[in-house]
Formats: sequence, structure tokens, C-alpha cells
Amino acid sequence: MFMKKIIICISGASGIIYAKRLLEVLKNYENIESNLIISKSAQEIIKYELKTSMEEFINLSDNYYDNNDFFTPVASGSNKFDAVLVIPCSMKTLSAIANGYSHNLIGRVCDIALKEQRKLIIMPREMPFSTIHLENMLKLSKYGALIMPPIPAYYNDPKSIEDIVDFIVGRVLDNLDIENNLFNRWKE
Repeated sequence: MFMKKIIICISGASGIIYAKRLLEVLKNYENIESNLIISKSAQEIIKYELKTSMEEFINLSDNYYDNNDFFTPVASGSNKFDAVLVIPCSMKTLSAIANGYSHNLIGRVCDIALKEQRKLIIMPREMPFSTIHLENMLKLSKYGALIMPPIPAYYNDPKSIEDIVDFIVGRVLDNLDIENNLFNRWKE
């Protein structure tokens, strides 16, 4: 059976709930391997926003890699993975990726995705966007990254925060070519 290998990177921005829900949903797919990298500041945000332990959060993934460990399999372009997501993506991480600054494992796997022309999805979490933020997003878009700010839709008549989160995660899965029914789709 074909195994889709996805790397989920979490940087220090609000919105960790999107990454958590994505990891929970991916657990339901036998043919998907989730690989997790968490920045130091994101570790603090996980505790603050989700009121959960790092161990509990890491256990949602199939593999966990330390953000400072360049000797992991995913740190090499010869390691075959299908996609990288930065969910959520801080402006610091966005800038590092856009400018090829691979100072940590998150930057390195994003650099690999760009150079190997693999799918890279960036979910920036900031508002409003400054001109610098927009220029970095434009640069990454020109390099082939998909820029997906987690902007909810309301045509699907969400009733809860979970519905809004599921819409965002469902759209991520759509862009990874992973079938899902997490949200009510637009009907003609």
C-alpha cells in the first residue's frame, strides 16, 4: 500500500488548534504517516492555548523530530516525503523560509520541499499583514509554496469553533489530495 508521508511543522504563532486537529484526523488514515516538528516557542503556545502536555500532543503523530536535530531522516533531500505544512506559521518562520535561512529543522524541511519541488503549505497567522509579510508570502508563492491563511468560511453554516477548525483542516486535506468530509461543501 502506498504511504503518503507528511511533515507537520508548528512554529510559534497562535492557532495551534489547527495543527492538533489535523494530527487527530490524520490518525484515521492507514496510508498516511505524520511527522511532527515543533519550535521552542510553539511548545509554550501548546501548553498555553491547548492546556495539554507536550507528550500528549507529540503522541498524536507517528514520528517526532527535535527542531534542532539536523541528523534526522527528514533533514535530507534524499528522504522521500510528499508534503510539508507549517501550521501555524509565524512571521519569523515565514521570513526564514522565504529567504532560505535553514537555521533549524523546520526551515530545512521547507527548504527541501522548495528545492525538490514537493508540496509546501504555509498557514500564516498574523493580522494585519505588513508589506514585508506580504512580500515574503509572494516570494514563497512564486517559488511554488501554497499560502493558506486559516480564514474560515461561513457558507457552511458553522455552529461551533470545532466546525470552523474542521473547515480549515478539511481545506488543508483537500490541498493534500486527501479525501475527507470534515465540512459541508459549497453546493450549486
